[in-house]
Amino acid sequence: MLYDALVGAEPGRIIWVSSGGMYTEPLAVDRLTMDAEVYNGTTAYARAKRAQVTLCEMMAERVDPGRLVVHAMHPGWALTPGVERSLPTFRRVVGPLLRSPDEGADTLVWLAASPRVATCTGGLYFDRERRRTHLLPWTRETSAEREALVALCDRLTRERA
Repeated sequence: MLYDALVGAEPGRIIWVSSGGMYTEPLAVDRLTMDAEVYNGTTAYARAKRAQVTLCEMMAERVDPGRLVVHAMHPGWALTPGVERSLPTFRRVVGPLLRSPDEGADTLVWLAASPRVATCTGGLYFDRERRRTHLLPWTRETSAEREALVALCDRLTRERA
């Protein structure tokens, strides 16, 4: 529904804010949601971020890159209220290494404005560099899993429209 407005910028840009946490999970459309009794926030987060990066790649394949580019980015671990609240042990252990929110946003702002990435699309970026989307072979998705993700998104957006 936003396509016409986005391509008006020529090229428009969609930027997914993902996370390196996605490296730990494969795309499992049937496991994107969890029942309360088995819910694990870290796992749910990693699965959602994997789905975002997959959607980024798939969107990039389906739009005219001269009119719209799609990127995903990992901000690095930044000391945000969400990290403080959700991962207190992680914060204590890694605290001195955490980035400021401004440092975490740097690549996002660069992707939104840089001419260098105005004509390439579908990549995952960290610290202004394109990165691999899979570090572990068992996280690679099949074409069927990718299409199942699109079908789920289509169904959910129709239900909420």
